[in-house]
Amino acid sequence: MNNQAIIFTDGACLGNPGPGGYAAVVTIAGHEQIIVGRDRSTTNNKMEMTAAIKALEAVPQDLPIVIHSDSQYVIKGATEWLRGWKAKGWRKADGRPVMNQDLWMKMDAVMVGRKITWKWVKGHAGHPENERVDQLANWEAVRASAGSSDS
Repeated sequence: MNNQAIIFTDGACLGNPGPGGYAAVVTIAGHEQIIVGRDRSTTNNKMEMTAAIKALEAVPQDLPIVIHSDSQYVIKGATEWLRGWKAKGWRKADGRPVMNQDLWMKMDAVMVGRKITWKWVKGHAGHPENERVDQLANWEAVRASAGSSDS
């Protein structure tokens, strides 16, 4: 039995900003859950973050997590920048407001009390799971561009 959740996430945007999609594959004890969604007007970073948040929300609180992403923004934000942003009242080092603060606050809340290992995966480099979530996220972005509402 697997005693951790393995997650792969990705976000996509047709234009930036533009129609976007996100995808995550969450595997727990050999059981896979696919999480997808879309937004008609968004940014790539928002979709990358949303994929990670939705995936983390799908995992039981007490289960250790290994999450793979090709987004340095998400990984560095979650592991390096978040604590400082909070301490500075959601301001960056230069004093400007943190972009996507609403999503960073959600990320912060969903990470509380969890054991999370973040792993960077080089995008578009043939990694099967990363390619899979990339395809799913891009498909959602195409659906968003066609006017389909979020699932």
